Amino acid sequence: MKKTTLFPIAERKNKVTIKDFAHTLKKEDAQHVETIFPPILAGNDLRDFLHSIREAKKNKKAIIFMMGAHVLKVGLGPLLIQLMQEGYVQHIAFNGAGSIHDFEIALIGATSEDVATNLEDGRFGNWQETSRINDVVNLAAKNNKGYGEAIGKAILEGDFPYKQYSVFAQAYKLKIPITVHTAIGTEITHQHPNADGASLGKTSMIDFHIFIESLRNLEGGVIMNWGSSVILPEVFLKALTVVRNQGDTVKKFTAADFDMIKHYRPGVNVVERPTSQGGKGYTFIGHHELMLPLVTLMLLQK
Repeated sequence: MKKTTLFPIAERKNKVTIKDFAHTLKKEDAQHVETIFPPILAGNDLRDFLHSIREAKKNKKAIIFMMGAHVLKVGLGPLLIQLMQEGYVQHIAFNGAGSIHDFEIALIGATSEDVATNLEDGRFGNWQETSRINDVVNLAAKNNKGYGEAIGKAILEGDFPYKQYSVFAQAYKLKIPITVHTAIGTEITHQHPNADGASLGKTSMIDFHIFIESLRNLEGGVIMNWGSSVILPEVFLKALTVVRNQGDTVKKFTAADFDMIKHYRPGVNVVERPTSQGGKGYTFIGHHELMLPLVTLMLLQK
């Protein structure tokens, strides 16, 4: 079998750097934001949804964020970190790409390569430094640790010049579960010579069980899906089934899908089916780089 060639990441042009990232917000900035929306349709929905988050926080119920990698690619990591620090996050679940972008941001302060250009000569995704993720995952599998925890620990304790921007590192520091639910063959790191399917499967399976444990406290809580159209809605549906099958009451909770367009699985697997026994489901359409700053600002209101 031929060996894939990896290239120095310094040779790569990135579309996103930390100088473009969102700035954290001041609480006084949020004093009058909710008043700008008319009490009609989505205006009421957003206010009701945010009330559910505040109630979940007050009652120490789960507030869970499920996310596709695009949320990090558009520079929203600092706001996620701020929400964690403010107590509005009890779990973050990412797909595999989320861990890759977070790792690169912490390491080089940039991410998001030009796929079309690099695909032409086989350089797409094949970066030496990014392949270190596989080393972290392989070691985590030997030590029976989860994928997300291992990435967060490696960044927080390692030589990463921009670790303050890492959602994984800050989650690990704050002892907030952060899980990675990867699918073999979907990520650039799976192309690399040091990728090991058994390690990827084992660590992601550990994270699946960590996610299940977080769902046990979802009754009266909130779960959100930000930009994952397939992987995380499917993971959530199966994890929720396990929780209910094992006797935990998780029926009355709030679920919301935030995305740029409506997708089938988030609508059915997150918003509709799981909330049919007394919960509430919402769908909010808009770009992540607009919606997450807005939600963060509104949550900072007192």
